[in-house]
Amino acid sequence: MSGVNSVKRNIKLVIMYDGTKYSGWQRLKNSEMTIQGKIETVLSKMTGEDIQLIGSGRTDAGVHAFNQIANFHTTTLKKVKDIKAYLNQYLPKDIVIKDVKEASERFHSRYNVKEKTYLYRIWTTDYPPVFEEPYTIHMHQSLDIEKMNKAANLLMGEHDFQGFSNKKTKKSTIRTIKSLDIIKEKDELKFYITADGFLYNMVRIIVGTLLEVGEGKIKEDAILNMLESKERENAGTRAPAKGLTLQSVKYN
Repeated sequence: MSGVNSVKRNIKLVIMYDGTKYSGWQRLKNSEMTIQGKIETVLSKMTGEDIQLIGSGRTDAGVHAFNQIANFHTTTLKKVKDIKAYLNQYLPKDIVIKDVKEASERFHSRYNVKEKTYLYRIWTTDYPPVFEEPYTIHMHQSLDIEKMNKAANLLMGEHDFQGFSNKKTKKSTIRTIKSLDIIKEKDELKFYITADGFLYNMVRIIVGTLLEVGEGKIKEDAILNMLESKERENAGTRAPAKGLTLQSVKYN
């Protein structure tokens, strides 16, 4: 099936990407190396239309995604399986379309999000990883995971997370963290963070802060002052981008 239809379809994509070489998700005027830009270019060529891709949210330069969600509108009559095949044929090999589906007319991949889960990975042996190097940070010094969990518990629930963001905004900075699990699995320490939404750099600042708690540089109850002050300078350092992966995005 080819050609165009007078009625626009709403197409939903599930995307996996290695963000190492890219300047983040969002299309930029001064860079061709963005995830959104690469996919839009291929879709526009495929459909003959000026495709505007809507993502569930932005990921920073160097951040990865296992299940990023996006949607676009088109009049093409191509079957979803053919759209998927075309995209995976012409996209760079570090961007993969895992699934393509018809979505309802009202589906919006950003506005309809109910929660997101991010994973942050740390390699903990006394030697750096080889095969996992692009997706983890290497940190072999001793960490007090018990203290890190105590500090993490103070971040749970609804708070104003302005102090855990690198960008000032007039919009609400209140978010609800639904779960924050720190799990040791063999040679890795993994942070799983689920919330109804995240501010700019929020996950990386939370991880960086908790790591400083684990190192003994910050006391675990200092988290309360960070939340109350709403000042970025009171929180810990921002963890490097490459350890972060968007794991999942959930809708109703």
